[in-house]
Amino acid sequence: MMPKLKSDNFDGLELIRPLYLVREESILDWARYNELSFIDCACTVTKKDIGKRNEMKKLIKMLKEYYVDADINLFNSLSNVRLDKVITYFEDNKKHNFLDKYKL
Repeated sequence: MMPKLKSDNFDGLELIRPLYLVREESILDWARYNELSFIDCACTVTKKDIGKRNEMKKLIKMLKEYYVDADINLFNSLSNVRLDKVITYFEDNKKHNFLDKYKL
């Protein structure tokens, strides 16, 4: 998810993630240092022990056991993307496929 994006569902609403580049462990360390505790919200997306978010955290943790910079490499893979080398992408809510411009 981008650090700042416009809502698809609500006109004029933007989501801003100011801690986008701060590692989760750093935030948890800061919270512990400041003796802060947080309530667990009812949203199933943010539940700590279920869902795809937790599954991906476990996967990245496992990858880091083999490749120390796995998380950094995954993040950096989102940069410098050449759309002409991507199989499918969306632009202006329109789906594009490499076959649209592919010449034999």
